Amino acid sequence: MKKYFFIAGLLVLLNYSKALAAKVDTVLTYSAAMKKKIKTVVVVPDNYPQGKSFPTVYLLHGYGDSYLAWVNMVPVIKKYADDFQMIIVCPDGNTSSWYMDSPLDPEWKYETYVATELVSQIDQQYKTVKDRKGRAITGLSMGGHGALYLSFKHQDVYGAAGSMSGGVDMTPFPLKWEIAKRLGSYDQQPERWKANSVVNMTHLLVPDKLALIIDCGKEDFFYQVNNKLHEELSYHNIPHDFTIRPGAHNWNYWKNAIGFQLMFFSNFFNKV
Repeated sequence: MKKYFFIAGLLVLLNYSKALAAKVDTVLTYSAAMKKKIKTVVVVPDNYPQGKSFPTVYLLHGYGDSYLAWVNMVPVIKKYADDFQMIIVCPDGNTSSWYMDSPLDPEWKYETYVATELVSQIDQQYKTVKDRKGRAITGLSMGGHGALYLSFKHQDVYGAAGSMSGGVDMTPFPLKWEIAKRLGSYDQQPERWKANSVVNMTHLLVPDKLALIIDCGKEDFFYQVNNKLHEELSYHNIPHDFTIRPGAHNWNYWKNAIGFQLMFFSNFFNKV
């Protein structure tokens, strides 16, 4: 028996059933597109060996981090894997890939890796629901951009997507976070920057195709671009959950946000 409470904006789950302990694997995957091996964390629920197939959430890290960021900084995701009965996959997007296939550097093909190669390998190695109805993707900051970017472009792969404090418009930050290394300088490639910013990709969506949850802290430097994305989605009549809470661009905010996001995905999985 499980009950959910909201206390001062914090998701609290009281689980009255037997305490479970999720298992954390570190898996060595392979990208043929980049010709290299890449480590990935996979969190499976305690009852994974019992034989059923589980939905999967791909959870992306931010700029400067790695596949270990979520499991190290927010270990409660292991409990969420149990509580929500899902597999959580934390890929390595390198420190500054922005989860794109770089038009400048053929060795940076992280869209191909995460959305195609990794999904295929996880589906082969684990008992997953092998359908978009059983897959979701979300992330923080650079990973928030990545989750929406990949889901907008690969709606056949993901049925739901989210973003926490996402860098959903890169154009206001031409000198930040090594984006220029992936796309070229903004002053020379402004159209490329615009085309690869999530806020300008809403035309790829149709109503009710992709379940979306987006949140950002009011004190976050990405607040304005997230609000702009909300307005674009609303203009195009794309249903989405949009939440602004007190908070800045830090782990305190994301530790709180991830519970809401995973509950949203759990509800999506249970509806379809």
